[in-house]
Amino acid sequence: MNRKSWYLDRRTFIRGLGVSCMLPFFEGMAMTSFSKFTEPKSPKRLCFLYFPNGVGLPPKESIYHKKWNWFPIGEGTNYQLTKTLKPLYPHRSDMSIMGGLSHPYSRNVLGHMAGDSFLTGGDLRGEYKNSISVDQVAAEQLSQYTRFPSLILSTDGGVGYKSRTSTLSFNSSGRPIPSEHRQREIFERYFSPDGGAPSNERRKSIHQGKKIVDLILEDSKTLKKRLGSNDKVKLDEYLTSLDQVEKQLSRNEQWLDIPMKKFDASLINLDVDPTSAPEDYVRSMMDLMILGFQTDATRVISYMMAREDGMGFGDNFPKIALGLQGHHTISHDNATGHWEDWGRLDRWYAKQFSYFMDKMKNTKDIHGSLLDNTLILYGSACSTTHNARNCPLILAGGSNLGIKHGAFTKFEEKDERLSNLFLSMLNKLDIESESFSDSTGKLSTPIL
Repeated sequence: MNRKSWYLDRRTFIRGLGVSCMLPFFEGMAMTSFSKFTEPKSPKRLCFLYFPNGVGLPPKESIYHKKWNWFPIGEGTNYQLTKTLKPLYPHRSDMSIMGGLSHPYSRNVLGHMAGDSFLTGGDLRGEYKNSISVDQVAAEQLSQYTRFPSLILSTDGGVGYKSRTSTLSFNSSGRPIPSEHRQREIFERYFSPDGGAPSNERRKSIHQGKKIVDLILEDSKTLKKRLGSNDKVKLDEYLTSLDQVEKQLSRNEQWLDIPMKKFDASLINLDVDPTSAPEDYVRSMMDLMILGFQTDATRVISYMMAREDGMGFGDNFPKIALGLQGHHTISHDNATGHWEDWGRLDRWYAKQFSYFMDKMKNTKDIHGSLLDNTLILYGSACSTTHNARNCPLILAGGSNLGIKHGAFTKFEEKDERLSNLFLSMLNKLDIESESFSDSTGKLSTPIL
């Protein structure tokens, strides 16, 4: 077969570069100097866990309200959990439940679309204009201490498509950063680099990767002259990604002779199938997240446990785990027992989050419990399926960062917005930003 002079075999490229499968993962991320690895007294970490389609909110007059309403009954520190969040009862002192927050730009779009802007606050009305996600703002600052800027996970992997993404993370240009979803590949990529090959072999692979990057950059100059305007835009996007790969290769080289902290991963199931064992799948992913924090491979992690609008593996979780209908169907169903079915599913997700909290609290490093040095936000972009207001949110962890937990707080939509919470979280990580997205200031609460 005749090939153009600029043609590159993608499979050869992936094998040769080694880390190139992470190419989108580093798109748009600024890298810091590697001249020294100065570590603060204790690490400060950031974590996001997302579930789709909102939550069950039976009206007050319903017999199901006090049993299956996602938000607690009563406010302040004396709130009462319903059956929905009962699995989180042991963690009351380590979490704060929040209501009333949302993104102003998302309030008037279809609720499912709000998942794209959950961590960005971007304007998706009319022309799709997303912006950088809060996890990536944190990654730009905290990556100076770690091997990888961030870990971006989901149940489906990739980016999905506009309005129904399968990732929570967006780069500085507002473009989605592909998520990863296969546990064994994640483990081998981040915790077993090059299959345990000697450092000289890894160094040789890095150098080979750099040469391939140079080759592609050189050939792209010729290719660009032959492309139309739309293809030139696509090529520029790709080359931007390639530039980040080159930077990650340099990062890898700097970390080459620095051993990873010892860990035991013998109990992590790396081959679980989300279509047959959803609870095992989600918990296995959470185990990898904890391993990422424990080894200090990264200090920023996002995990989209399922996608919006009935898409992807996650929509079948309630069918397999609870014998219910699909998640999206449950969120629309008006049949008898609707609120109880939805509440049972919300409780199933709460159980998984409780598992994560347990593991984070009981996993310790030299600075103490991982939970105490990590800010975790658990929640959804909607209160109900198509209502992108009053987001159900739980802020957890971070006691060593000065977080004061134990209450349920309802914020006034006219006074506060979700980006204010994100700004406050960034500041708690010593990222002294004055604003994030459409924030109007830090969240006015004694929690943060």
